[in-house]
Amino acid sequence: MGRQEVKQIQGIQVISRSADILRTLAQETDGLSLGQIAARVNLPRSTVQRIVAALTIEGFISSDKGYGGIRLGPEIQSLAQAAATDARDRIRPVMERIADETGETVDLAILDGARMLFIDQIVGSQRLRTVSSIGESFPLTTTANGKAALAVMDPALATKLILAELGQHGAKPLATVLREVEAIRQGALARDENEHTEGVSAIGYAMRDPRGDIYAISTPVPSTRYDRVKDRLTEAMLRHLTGIAL
Repeated sequence: MGRQEVKQIQGIQVISRSADILRTLAQETDGLSLGQIAARVNLPRSTVQRIVAALTIEGFISSDKGYGGIRLGPEIQSLAQAAATDARDRIRPVMERIADETGETVDLAILDGARMLFIDQIVGSQRLRTVSSIGESFPLTTTANGKAALAVMDPALATKLILAELGQHGAKPLATVLREVEAIRQGALARDENEHTEGVSAIGYAMRDPRGDIYAISTPVPSTRYDRVKDRLTEAMLRHLTGIAL
């Protein structure tokens, strides 16, 4: 093997290891130490230190010992925002069709760490309607978009996030959440029936884009008319969203 080929292989290896480190940090929003990263990606600490130093210079990693250690940096966040804008532009026409057909508000959220972050909304035409603010974040286990997101992610990660959230709030039994998520994996739409906010119910559907980001569309409605419209909402969402490509 020639020197040039060796350099090419080494370059590919560095890229692969850098990607593993970035993926690891993406799963731990509170930050990790060099030793923790090394253990999770199965690399020597010295190798991780060199890669982290290079990624820090480029802005892909932020290192602050006073606030949890090493975490994703601003450059990654900028790239993620650009990707989210692109996905939002593709999803918005579908949201508009659902809103026009049903008269209900349609929300778009993205999985942001262990929360769902609202990034877009089509306000419904009903006089009595529910409206959340863009930029608000919501939990996973008691919202329609959160449950839908849990159902499309890796099951081990989903269980980890469920346990963490229930450990903090304990709003629902673990077995109940796991049954709900499994039913959604089998094709059911996610539902929040007065769970997160009394008087508000919602139906949700989630999808993953080629980069691995998870988006969820939900239709929140006042619970006073939820029973009357839920079948029509379910049919409209399935018709417009099944098979949507990001």
